[in-house]
Parts: sequence; structure tokens; C-alpha cells
Amino acid sequence: MAKNYEKSIRAFLGEGTEFKGVITFEGTVRVDGILEGEVITDDTFIIGTAAKVKAEVKAGVVIVMGRMEGKIEAKEKCEVRVGSHVSGEIYTPSIYIEEGAVFEGTCHMTGDGRGSISSAEEAEENSGVEEAPGEGEPPAPAPEAD
Repeated sequence: MAKNYEKSIRAFLGEGTEFKGVITFEGTVRVDGILEGEVITDDTFIIGTAAKVKAEVKAGVVIVMGRMEGKIEAKEKCEVRVGSHVSGEIYTPSIYIEEGAVFEGTCHMTGDGRGSISSAEEAEENSGVEEAPGEGEPPAPAPEAD
């Protein structure tokens, strides 16, 4: 039985197909070929089992079943399915990694409901900013005199 996202696929980049560039779309798109570049959508982007993607992906939902290298910014959720391999950064409020999937990189759980893209940009701007030592802590007691 087909899953909901499989029923609503509007475009498909099949095995043996290579694409380099920027893809912007509405609706669900599935890639099973080779894609290099950038993906921009508020909807669902599916990286199929045969896919090899090297890109910066900004989408509402990202489902990875193949190979992905780069940066994923998922506004709603990111799913890393069994047999997949993700290398890079993920920014998302919700992530699901199945047993048997490989994820090498960093994950930033945005979780504040504002969407991952703005949170990802803020995280990059604030990286390296550290709280001053002792900030927010009560002062240490003075040493006693003998």
C-alpha cells in the first residue's frame, strides 16, 4: 500500500538522471537520481533509495532513504530511514532516525515553532558566542580571615 506522500508526488527525478542547479517547487518531489545544488520548497522533498544528493535543502518535510551530503533545513520534520546515509548538518524541530540508518554530522533541534530556516541562521550567527564565566551565578563567598 502506498504511503500518503507517495500518492501526492508531483515530480520525479528517476534513476540514471543527473541534475545540477537549483530546484524550487510546490508539492511533493522525489529524487532517485543524482542531484547537486540547492532545493527550496515549503513542501515535501523525498530522497529515494537510489538517490545521491549533494545539496543544501530547505523544505517543509525532508525524507531521506538514499545518500545525502550537505545541509538540511526542515521547517516541520526530517526523517532518516533505514538504509540511508546522511552526512552534514540538520536543522529541524523534529527528527526521526530509524535503526539501520547512518547519520554523520550535527543536528540542531530548533523546537521553538518558529521554523528551522530562521533558527539555522540564528545558530550560525551565534556560534562561538559563549556566556561569560559565572554569569547568572551568585557571587562566591569571601574567604574568612584568621
